[in-house]
Amino acid sequence: MSTDPHSFLPPELRAKAEAVIAANRAVGRRVALAESCTGGLAAVALTEVPGSSDVFEGGFVTYSNEAKQRLLGVSEDVLDTFGAVSIAVAWGMAHGALKRMGADVAVAITGVAGPGGGSERKPVGTVIFARAERGDAPDKMVADRRDFGDLGRSGVRVQAALCALELLMPPEADAP
Repeated sequence: MSTDPHSFLPPELRAKAEAVIAANRAVGRRVALAESCTGGLAAVALTEVPGSSDVFEGGFVTYSNEAKQRLLGVSEDVLDTFGAVSIAVAWGMAHGALKRMGADVAVAITGVAGPGGGSERKPVGTVIFARAERGDAPDKMVADRRDFGDLGRSGVRVQAALCALELLMPPEADAP
């Protein structure tokens, strides 16, 4: 890894982005993102890597529910029923990004970065991730909930971006 000493990103985020770009380049995969609570941080990390344009198709920052509906096609009924921080919404975001970007894989991130906005069921630090892959059956869902705790707004966002980037790694890269 050739980490840029002038990068404003935390070193672990930059290193993970470099690994994602290299691994996906090696298997010829194009990736996309749909971000909410991270505000585009995962996309920033990917685009810090020189040559990332041959892997990173693009991303959406859909912070409001209206943006999730308009840009990614997330149903108003799903948002009303489950709330923006839910597996159903993350799944809709990932599939919307996959379809609209024409990528091979898309990852979505939605959560509560804080300091406010949390609840008993979804406290500050709760983040939901979903991954959609081209050619997968619509009912095949990869989703995860992580409870990072109150690490501060930036801390939650960095941890969420790291997890999202990990979900962009091709399965072959996970093998020992």
